[in-house]
Amino acid sequence: RAPHPVAKWSGVRPATDYAPRCMQGGPGGANANAPPTSEDCLYLNVWTTAESANDRRPVMVWLYGGGFTGGAGSEPRYAGDGLARKGAVVVTLNYRLGALGFFAHPDLTKETQPKTSGNYGMQDAIAALQWVQRNIAAFGGDPGNVTVFGESAGANLTGALVASPRAKGLFQRAIAQSGGYMGLAMARTGTLARAEEAGAKAMGDASIASIGDARAKPAADVLTALRGGNLVVDGYWIPEDLSLTFSKGQQNAVDVLVGSNRDEGTFFQRQGLTADRFKAQARQRFGVLADEFLAEFPADDDAQAGASYLKSFSDEAAWAMREFAGMQAKQGNSAYVYYFTRVPPTLPDRPSRGATHVAEIPYMFDNLSSPVPWTDVDRRVADIMSSYWLNFARNGDPDGPGVPAWPA
Repeated sequence: RAPHPVAKWSGVRPATDYAPRCMQGGPGGANANAPPTSEDCLYLNVWTTAESANDRRPVMVWLYGGGFTGGAGSEPRYAGDGLARKGAVVVTLNYRLGALGFFAHPDLTKETQPKTSGNYGMQDAIAALQWVQRNIAAFGGDPGNVTVFGESAGANLTGALVASPRAKGLFQRAIAQSGGYMGLAMARTGTLARAEEAGAKAMGDASIASIGDARAKPAADVLTALRGGNLVVDGYWIPEDLSLTFSKGQQNAVDVLVGSNRDEGTFFQRQGLTADRFKAQARQRFGVLADEFLAEFPADDDAQAGASYLKSFSDEAAWAMREFAGMQAKQGNSAYVYYFTRVPPTLPDRPSRGATHVAEIPYMFDNLSSPVPWTDVDRRVADIMSSYWLNFARNGDPDGPGVPAWPA
């Protein structure tokens, strides 16, 4: 169902612990100290060093990654202390995941007005942004100066919000890290009809007779039985394929700062990728242009195929992010592109994956708290990067005192 405003309360409500994470795979993943999961998960967290409601600080609202199947605003790496100390009011939030966040079915579509299903996680993000409009001034934030920022699936969601007429006016700027309106690669946005078809089939395969029956089951069982989902063109939250909205210049007029990491592909590296499989996938994907692709990314043997996979992955990611920035610049908004190459230190027992997917997050949050041997160089990169992000949130331009000039 769609998210609803919180029930009012009187008196003091304790808000000293993180709320549960939204339902997702496993009890706590690798972190046994993670908050528990629950269907009652639509909460957000605020960091501020503002002295009063009149401070009118820039607001930064974070959307986590995790492939729309995992993640939470309470993850320690997303702590907003660093950016808040520099002058932002930082908000992290939970949005629903997997089947509970993105499941579509004809019966779900019928029961809603407008007639849509899926995209519940996106509706959660919009509801949180509406909460920010109503409430953030009490924390010293400026509701007229809001930046949405996200990474991976959170950046994909950011791109969808930039395109959505339902999010118009809820934010003035957007930062997308390693993901845009197409994701990290050239891709169409899925359709509601296809998602409904897949949902009906999944319900049949799981022997769930109706939506009512699904709602009567424990959430964990539903999450296992009805896997996944993604953003879909539903005609309302996402009116059409996201690339079409951007190519027509009909997206929301917001400033953007976007980019990707040099070694994105090491995070998604496929085991057992052979030259034959790489070439077959290229032919299936690019058709008559496959020879051009393979001339640029050759696969004469398995080792070369592995190297070409990594290079083509990071090149395509960089292209997708630059395309996002170009679309906003064409519209007359300020647009900035970064390319992240710093290789973070690792613990002795862990191999380095280079400047991989997610590597930029601790630097951007100025949150070098994990137990790896950070150096003075890392601390300087974190100071510069977080300053850029805050400057951009403040006025749409990452430049400012004490940081290298960044051309538009």
